[in-house]
Amino acid sequence: MKKLILTLLLGAFVMAGTAVAQATNTKTAVVYFSATGTTERMAKDTASAMGADIFEIEPVHKYTSADLNWNDRKSLSSIECNDPKSRPAITHPIDISAYDTVILCYPIWWAYAPKIMYTFAESQNWSGKNLITLCTSGGSGLGRSGSDLAKYAKGAAFKGGKDFTRGSGDDVKKYVEGLK
Repeated sequence: MKKLILTLLLGAFVMAGTAVAQATNTKTAVVYFSATGTTERMAKDTASAMGADIFEIEPVHKYTSADLNWNDRKSLSSIECNDPKSRPAITHPIDISAYDTVILCYPIWWAYAPKIMYTFAESQNWSGKNLITLCTSGGSGLGRSGSDLAKYAKGAAFKGGKDFTRGSGDDVKKYVEGLK
């Protein structure tokens, strides 16, 4: 009888230990789009500080400085920002199926995430995933861009977002860990 109870207790401890290990063994991906390199630096610092995998969203059409001229109503970025249905094509698919948490990093364009971020969000299965958004901005901050993107990331648990234009990878890590 003692052996049976000891065996059951030992089995329970092993199972509990396995469950704790599985619960703390989450995988995080940092997925970013950067047209000028500012967001790329922030995303790489974030991935490095968190030990996360990193993926770049690359547009089929690379943005030139003329495309990014917000003073020109006919620039590509102005046209995309003014068209709610715009979904620029991505060069290669990114698979987030193996990740529990996905951190989307992007610049703010005219108070919103670039439309290519919506292309990405709509292309994924977000069921059971945590979504965190981080941005870089010349002045307007995160605004509603994170919650707007979360609407297109069907099934994701949106944990929040923040502007990290002037933050270190360690600052981002502390913020993200506070959201999880």
